[in-house]
Amino acid sequence: MTEAELKKHLDIAEKSPKEIAAAVSALSDKTLRYKPSPEKWCILEILGHLADVEVIYAHRIRQMLADAKPVIAPYDQDAWARNLGYLESSPAELVALFGLNRHANLQLLRRLKAADLKKSAYHPELKADVTVADMVEKMSVHGKNHLAQIERLKKEAARFL
Repeated sequence: MTEAELKKHLDIAEKSPKEIAAAVSALSDKTLRYKPSPEKWCILEILGHLADVEVIYAHRIRQMLADAKPVIAPYDQDAWARNLGYLESSPAELVALFGLNRHANLQLLRRLKAADLKKSAYHPELKADVTVADMVEKMSVHGKNHLAQIERLKKEAARFL
């Protein structure tokens, strides 16, 4: 990944919290909790996921940068959504946590040198190494993907509620 590509990915990643905040501001509680089916997430669960996944990114990136031959601990995002109280959380608080955690991650990533982007950790679920550059790319699309999911849920909720 070049410095220009890194900057582009980080700039995209930086926009996500504001875009998510704008997308969910003033939504009714019914819309925030609307589920298209029992096994699918509602908008509130997506917000919890976004806040928590930044903690995952933070830990994994720091492992790659600081530890020798780290192994990434897998996690079950659906179990986190079920068991960590996402539905009892304030949407504003979840959005704020997402933004704060994303900001902290971006501050670290902007200080990196080119060689740091090649540092890696073994990902047992993928049975392969992932690099800091891979994590940066993932961060740059993750928010956009969930923003699209939120917009779909808002439209669907408007039809059914």
